Amino acid sequence: MKMIENQTFDMERALYGRKGILVNNCSFDGPADGESAFKEGKDIEAVHCFFNLRYPFWHDHGLTITDSEMTELCRAALWYSTDIEITDTKLHGIKALRECSDVVIKNCDIISPEFGWSVRGIRMEDTAAVSEYFMMRSENLTFRGVNFKGKYSFQYIKNATFENCVFDTKDAFWHGENITVRDSVVKGEYLAWYSDGLTLINCKIIGTQPLCYCKNLKLIDCEMVDTDLAFEKSEVEAVITTKIDSIKNPLSGCIQVPGAGEVIMDDEDAKGEVVIIGQEKNDCKMCRPA
Repeated sequence: MKMIENQTFDMERALYGRKGILVNNCSFDGPADGESAFKEGKDIEAVHCFFNLRYPFWHDHGLTITDSEMTELCRAALWYSTDIEITDTKLHGIKALRECSDVVIKNCDIISPEFGWSVRGIRMEDTAAVSEYFMMRSENLTFRGVNFKGKYSFQYIKNATFENCVFDTKDAFWHGENITVRDSVVKGEYLAWYSDGLTLINCKIIGTQPLCYCKNLKLIDCEMVDTDLAFEKSEVEAVITTKIDSIKNPLSGCIQVPGAGEVIMDDEDAKGEVVIIGQEKNDCKMCRPA
């Protein structure tokens, strides 16, 4: 592997098409304002580098980025690339990851609107992210220890697992399919409308009008705080451990809850059952332990 170190590059396609290189302590910045520094490369390692120019990693295969920084001017940093590992790095440019596959991100700081669109296969761990439309239309996601803040996250995603995460987000998981969330906090309005196959296990859910128009929705031992008008038109099986503000017109299934401020059933098509735990006369057969 060829070593390139302690240099500054600002020209167009500075290291275009290179294969098998280790770039150490280099800066991609300067008056020439060149784009696409590593385009069409293969087996590239970038360590302790500074990226302040556009589109550095497009169509690359076999890419490792460690202890580096991509500024807000480093827009659309990684597109159409595969086999990527990013560790201890700041990704602060808009649209930082798109149409990529087989991605690992660990201990990173992400500030990037429209991050992660149409990614296929991503593992993210111990990372903080601020974004809008985060991870839209991506598939095969595994997140652990991720702290996210922003609007419209995880829309249209498929096949995802989230563990020990904190999400402060509006309109999360809309139209998502086959998603499991464990031991996490999800705060925000209008959670997971139109999702199919969402399961929440031992989670804390905060915010108005969550989990409406869902199919195949399951909640197992979850808390619901400041949640009103929940479950409207949803197919749901739920065991909730806290009192809920209000439930409205669940389409089908059974919701077990220790208390509800209000249960609204004013739609003749709403056939879901609401069971107040401890009131055996209202016990739902579907929710009884086998």
